Amino acid sequence: MEKSVISETLKKCKEETLWGMFIADAVAMPVHWYYNTDDIKNGYRGWLTGYNAPNNQHPTSILNISNSGGSGRAIWGKKSEEVIGNVILHDKLKYWTSKDRKIHYHQGMSAGDNTLNPTMALQILKTMNRVDQYVTKPDSDVREAVMEDYVRFMTTPNSHNDTYCESFHRSFFKDWISTDKHPKTGQEIVGFAEDRLKTYSKHHEDHQLLAIGALIPAIPWVVRTVHLSEKECAKSAVEFLKLTHPVPSLYPLVEIYSRLLHSVMNGKDLRTQILKVADDPLFGGARFKKQLLAYSELAQTKIAGSEARLEVYQKAISNLGMACYIDGAMKSMLFLAYEFHDDFEGGILANANCGGENCHRGGALGALLGAASIYTNISIPEQWKEELGVNKSPLKSAIAVMNEA
Repeated sequence: MEKSVISETLKKCKEETLWGMFIADAVAMPVHWYYNTDDIKNGYRGWLTGYNAPNNQHPTSILNISNSGGSGRAIWGKKSEEVIGNVILHDKLKYWTSKDRKIHYHQGMSAGDNTLNPTMALQILKTMNRVDQYVTKPDSDVREAVMEDYVRFMTTPNSHNDTYCESFHRSFFKDWISTDKHPKTGQEIVGFAEDRLKTYSKHHEDHQLLAIGALIPAIPWVVRTVHLSEKECAKSAVEFLKLTHPVPSLYPLVEIYSRLLHSVMNGKDLRTQILKVADDPLFGGARFKKQLLAYSELAQTKIAGSEARLEVYQKAISNLGMACYIDGAMKSMLFLAYEFHDDFEGGILANANCGGENCHRGGALGALLGAASIYTNISIPEQWKEELGVNKSPLKSAIAVMNEA
């Protein structure tokens, strides 16, 4: 494949898409999985207006009943080999097994730091830059390199500073550690993952893997292939997710998001594209579109930036889907993207202050709003980039290498 010529506008759009994902996740991090939004206001002396370190305690944490040996929650009386502590998150098992019911999922992190999935996405981007900076190699070759680096990154102590990882990581490494010979090379790991998908496809899906967090590692693949057709771009993202998420009912939703992000990055109007997506039968068709527009109209009756308008957004997210499960979480994300199509800062703050699974919902939202900002001429305020935490410098470097191409 020949080196592609990418316009300066599209290069800038790729940059802002990535910044948007990282910023939105980091803003939401301290109030990740706050299901009672009053706990946000009370715990942080008002609604969030910037980056914050997480409080020492989380009001509704279920970290210590999460399954440290696989996906979902721990099963009473059933012992499995610990993935947390032995294979990944090497020094974090004590937090998963503590009797303290209020340990924060992201304890110990600093203001502006990212959760694990965006950090994984950064590793993907760095691998892409290393092995295929000019986007000339087939995706299959790049997937092998990405998966090899993913396993190395996750199994290396102190490679990141998060305490929590969602079910797909735990499930992957539960199966990886159970093999006779833990696959190490990219070719071996991809073969293992493909066999795993075939096996899982014969059984009931693990619904814990049907989560909006899947969109975060998909975003670098959209960014990588955004200059190609919408169909090719979406396929690139989905084919990678098959290696980490062996749940076929997830893939149509990843495709919808990938196509949406591709279209916005290529200059199509975000609101117009969302209304097209809202008609999709996977979201309930006309019913969801009607809900989205009704909440939007209700919000417009309240003063912009007021607590009353925020309460409308919180009600909308509560009804559309606060949790991680992708069918509801994507509806919530699409609603917020529709509302804040030309207001990046307002969108990421509203997302954080709506609670629930606001980190990965936020990452997917931030990518869309970052992409749209290029065409609305309302840039992401520089302070959000400058105050990002530990990923700021490596992200800047990765973007610079990516856009040298």
